[in-house]
Amino acid sequence: MTDPERHDRPRHFIQEVIDKDIAAGLNEGRVHTRFPPEPNGHLHIGHAKSICLNFGIAEEFGGLCNLRFDDTNPEKENIDYETSIIEDVRWLGFDWGKRLFHASDYFPRLYEIARQLIASGHAYVDSQSAEAIRAQRGTLTEPGADSPYRNRPAEESLALFQRMRDGEFPDGSHVLRARIDMGSPNINMRDPVLYRIRRHHHHRTGDVWPIYPMYDFTHALSDALEGITHSICTLEFEDHRPLYDWCVTHCDVPSRPHQYEFARLELTYTLTSKRKLLALVESGRVSGWDDPRMPTLKGMRRRGYPPEALRLFAERIGVTKKNAVIDFELLENSVREVLDNETPRRMAVMTPLKLIIDNYPEHTEEWLPAANHPKRPELGERMVPFSRELYIERDDFMQDPPKKFHRLGPGRMVRLRYGYIVTCTGFDTDSDGQVIAVHCTYDASTQGGEAPEGVKVKGTIHWVSAHHAHKAEARLYERLFVVAAPGSVENPADAINPDSLATSTILVEPALLEAEPESVFQFERTGYFCADRNDHTGTALVFNRTATLRDSWAKLNTEAK
Repeated sequence: MTDPERHDRPRHFIQEVIDKDIAAGLNEGRVHTRFPPEPNGHLHIGHAKSICLNFGIAEEFGGLCNLRFDDTNPEKENIDYETSIIEDVRWLGFDWGKRLFHASDYFPRLYEIARQLIASGHAYVDSQSAEAIRAQRGTLTEPGADSPYRNRPAEESLALFQRMRDGEFPDGSHVLRARIDMGSPNINMRDPVLYRIRRHHHHRTGDVWPIYPMYDFTHALSDALEGITHSICTLEFEDHRPLYDWCVTHCDVPSRPHQYEFARLELTYTLTSKRKLLALVESGRVSGWDDPRMPTLKGMRRRGYPPEALRLFAERIGVTKKNAVIDFELLENSVREVLDNETPRRMAVMTPLKLIIDNYPEHTEEWLPAANHPKRPELGERMVPFSRELYIERDDFMQDPPKKFHRLGPGRMVRLRYGYIVTCTGFDTDSDGQVIAVHCTYDASTQGGEAPEGVKVKGTIHWVSAHHAHKAEARLYERLFVVAAPGSVENPADAINPDSLATSTILVEPALLEAEPESVFQFERTGYFCADRNDHTGTALVFNRTATLRDSWAKLNTEAK
């Protein structure tokens, strides 16, 4: 789906940069981007913005986009995360063709490049502890101090680096550092570590490498080795750009990519810290990474968010260099817009109250046509059963309704969606005065809801046939947090919304027996619901509420004020 407002929106700064680069003949007019996740966690809504930007730029300019895993930290990475990321990017609708790469693909080449840096005097092996190196790094206002090994001869550093590679030393005994400038105002340029010893099994290379390159070194050179032209990343890497440029300038690589930074996605009521999200999973505050309340792509998919909505959202929030917080409602509006246009309708009663049509023939049933979508006849129709006893929503009836209540009450008339016009004649109560059944009569000439001439029917309600209805579990999700900025809370678990999940047994029309897992429907007058990806079966019907028909939270906040 394409946002109809897209062509009226000013081009963002990265598009303008590429326009100028192409006009100037840079990179022979090529545009080549990449999405480079670390396989150390599941993707979330913030990653979706980056995915859409990198793949979208490549598509817009007729270029290419790689998917590359920056797998340089074997202690936190595994194949399960990698598989999950591949699945999520594909679900969003993007394809990298045969351009799936790993930083670990380049380990032999990176090692040789590091040796060249040592030989040329641009790197050295430092034998200090991590604590000593950290202490000598300096502060934002004070320069760092040279390592006592900074002037170690290249031949000695080369020999030590080879022995590091051969696995002769324990973890932490030596590192390889770039020789740049310990007095630089940018701390990232104060002889950063390029390689460290880490004896840990790698999910792709096994135990071949006892040393691993650092992220900044690997990332820049991987871009250069792949011929990336525009390396797009978030603003927290802005201070790393000088190191990025140093690496591609001083190393023997075939291209010179340039890094551009944009503002990361900050969304109200949303937490995107992998560490803090992991804490919620491990503490059992959510059911897992794919809990429909989680901001992960897996959670949003299970909740029923269509990938088109996430792409539309990314398009609408745009790309800037200024950090800003986006209202969660903009995401929900994008979800509603896509679902409203594409989602078939069904009837489900959330809080059932029996309705008896006293003048409808007993032991009789009809199957009435019902449109799958009111504005898209091409989606066809299904047949819904109608009988003497139905179920309606409990709040669609009032014993003593006010004047502006346009649903059922004694003497009141309503239209049963796709069915007939009925008039309330009375109701039954139990010993506590609770209404247990509503009685009506129907006009047999009003099939389809057409009112007789001169009769105005203001209300239309949904229903299910009592004899044909099926029980289902509805999981009613709200926002996970009650504070707009859960990331600022010391323990985000303390800010969890206690009403973020409620379950109830509902009654649904028979057509929903055919619902496949992950299929989404609009339950008429209620909201959008998705058949649960994990738990929904042909006999156990489980539906997750994807979104309400309007922003109920905005209404609640307005009323509270």
